[in-house]
Amino acid sequence: MDEEALKQKVIDCLQTIYDPEIPVSIYELGLIYKIDILPINNVQITMTLTAPSCPAAQEIPIEVDQKVRMIEGVNEVDVSVVWDPPWDKSMMSEAASLELGFM
Repeated sequence: MDEEALKQKVIDCLQTIYDPEIPVSIYELGLIYKIDILPINNVQITMTLTAPSCPAAQEIPIEVDQKVRMIEGVNEVDVSVVWDPPWDKSMMSEAASLELGFM
């Protein structure tokens, strides 16, 4: 599978993962900063959370790791949670903003 096709499968997968407190996917919320497809289909995901004290801070990165590993063709997965830049509402997609009533 080529790099772009695999990256799209990862994005599709991430769009099925939701913050338990917000009815929008973590991808649409803008919590995914970077998706790298590395040699031999290793996937590196750099993400954040809405706040360091987020109650799901332990659960969401584990769910990301587990679900992305289940994608056919993925070899290894590395999920890094970063706090810089800090997340804010401007990082949400237009669809997420509409869904949450910010537009």
